[in-house]
Amino acid sequence: MDLVEVVRRIALAADVPRFSTHTTRHLCLTDLARMGWELHAIATFASHRHTDSTLTYIHLSGRDLADKLSRGMEQIHGWRVQMLARVGEQAAGTVAL
Repeated sequence: MDLVEVVRRIALAADVPRFSTHTTRHLCLTDLARMGWELHAIATFASHRHTDSTLTYIHLSGRDLADKLSRGMEQIHGWRVQMLARVGEQAAGTVAL
């Protein structure tokens, strides 16, 4: 009996018929995406020739995507605040002259 058959028997006994050896591959690649790995790095890790194949393995939830968007927006907001502060400092320096 090979590994696939063993995992299949365990999954059926646990009443989780959709679980397979491939399930752990999906979970692993999804976790790498959640950790911020670039798609090409994940594809290389998974030995995929094309990133399209990798995308079929990555299952990000709406919450994952919303968190990523939120982090990106925080960075953009921080950059805007810095730029406005510089403009304000330059304007104050111009008036003082």
